[in-house]
Amino acid sequence: MRFGLFGGARTRRAVGLADSQGYQDFIGYIQEAERLDFHSLFMVEHHFTGQGQVSASLTLLAYLAAKTSRIRLGTAVVVLPWHNPVLIAEQAATLDLLSNGRFDFGVGKGYRVTEFDGFCIPPAEASERFDEAIAIIRRAWTSEERFSHHGKRWHFENVVVEPAPVQQPHPPLWLAAGSTESIERAARDGFNLLLDQLASVEQIIERVAIFRAECARAGRTYAPEMVAVARALQMIHTEAEREAAYATRRRVVGVIGDLQKGARASSVEADDAPLLGTPDEIIARLRRLEAGGVECVLLVDPNASIGNLRAFAAEVMPAFVQSQAEAAA
Repeated sequence: MRFGLFGGARTRRAVGLADSQGYQDFIGYIQEAERLDFHSLFMVEHHFTGQGQVSASLTLLAYLAAKTSRIRLGTAVVVLPWHNPVLIAEQAATLDLLSNGRFDFGVGKGYRVTEFDGFCIPPAEASERFDEAIAIIRRAWTSEERFSHHGKRWHFENVVVEPAPVQQPHPPLWLAAGSTESIERAARDGFNLLLDQLASVEQIIERVAIFRAECARAGRTYAPEMVAVARALQMIHTEAEREAAYATRRRVVGVIGDLQKGARASSVEADDAPLLGTPDEIIARLRRLEAGGVECVLLVDPNASIGNLRAFAAEVMPAFVQSQAEAAA
């Protein structure tokens, strides 16, 4: 099992949020993650929240490319309906070049109505805008000659995207998906799959099975590294810490639910999505995911705590390194 990170920095402008992180603190957090052998970072992109979330994810990742050497750097996700696809293709290819081929391009349609409203784009247009944008980006990265495009939303005449990405034919494409339809589309259209932090263990296992089955139907060779699952990390070491962890989980799920106008856990105590508990409890929860075909877990730490990273690396990760060694033997 491989472990990475999911999330992003927060600016100090987010007054009143206990988990607020400045950009410099976050950069140090990622550098420590690399030293601890975490595999990847997938960074969010959000706008207009008033909570200091990352808006320019490619810019921050480009800076991190210069501050790291091994950890993979991904987006989770660039919301394509909001962006000029040729400019995004250029920026993403530049990031792949600067990181020496460490970039993972996660994309999505977007879901927060307030963000669509802010950009004056009707949410009903999200699918068509996404489809046109990803087709242009793929063509921009694979065309050996100049090309023109005249579609419903975008027009380009005699363009060439430079530089070419280091990874060929292009950086891995990741799609954030949850519904059966979107998961099957990811499998058919050559995307890797990003699964969210709120889905239960049972839901995650079901979604991995859907993706794997659709890959088979599409004639696509499936590999476990094609799926990454976000999981909130709340490690405790004494029972006295458990109620505080539950309170944090309630607050985090409440904020997410408010922003996406929906998802809430009915009972935090019964919610098995987060990695919440002692190291042994977290290992047991990860074993359930592993048995269901999950081999890449992205940790979401509401505090972006270096201490939590070190504790996880020391007390949880060795159990999976050992199991991998035994399997190889």
